[in-house]
Amino acid sequence: MIQRYRAGMPHLNYTGLSENWLLKECGHRHWEALAAHSGREQTDFHDDNGGRSYAAFTAIRLQTQGLDAIREDDAFDIHSSLCRTGPVRHFSTHRIVRGSEEIAELSMSSAFVTRGEACSNRSVARAALAALAALRGEVEPMPERAAQMMQMSKRLRAADNTAIPDLTPATSEPIEFLPCPNSDFNGADFLYFASFQAFVDRAEWQWRRFDEPPVVASRSLFYYGNVDVGDALIVNAIGHAEDEQGIRHWTEVRRKSDGMKIADVTTEKRWRRR
Repeated sequence: MIQRYRAGMPHLNYTGLSENWLLKECGHRHWEALAAHSGREQTDFHDDNGGRSYAAFTAIRLQTQGLDAIREDDAFDIHSSLCRTGPVRHFSTHRIVRGSEEIAELSMSSAFVTRGEACSNRSVARAALAALAALRGEVEPMPERAAQMMQMSKRLRAADNTAIPDLTPATSEPIEFLPCPNSDFNGADFLYFASFQAFVDRAEWQWRRFDEPPVVASRSLFYYGNVDVGDALIVNAIGHAEDEQGIRHWTEVRRKSDGMKIADVTTEKRWRRR
């Protein structure tokens, strides 16, 4: 599945192609690919009890040669593919290409979930969808990258400090954010998966006001939970590093109300080319 875009203000930010826009767009493409894969015209999935079910992202990895390579009015394509890796799990890959040059690759792993209680994002649990057995195409072996992402998620969630080598323990003060229902939640009333990236970038900017903001080279996000409207988040830096190439850091996102870790985020950025 290939779609062409022309970079305008919705697609761009100060450092080039917007990572936040890219996550949202590829998340939408993943969702539409799920419908097409199951022979549906609409993304109306329901669990075995008849409740609405959604594909929640469990892990995302972005690797890029430089989103600053895309400028205003540049044409670029997104090449997307999706495979089924488990009863309710899917994995998609999105390649961002300008001309003959691959700018970035985004890998996205999802699992279908449902709410145990109406309007409660704390009650979200893995969904049972027997109907998925009728999807066109069998369960495929898990791609190597998906397996690597799953293993890294386990290590970070368990606070394995050896998972990301050569980081110095961070001393930055945790930063609290109150997600806004009009900006940070999606139409399914979940804190949008792309908002996690935005909160980490906002925290980074508060911790360090760069003279010239660095450009993302890679980012991994691992999701373990969600929040209800009105619940605050705590973004805490675990470790960081900086050299002549750029910066790296590992941050965690916790729910303020009960302290539960709901995401780990690893980031690598390079100093911007001029």
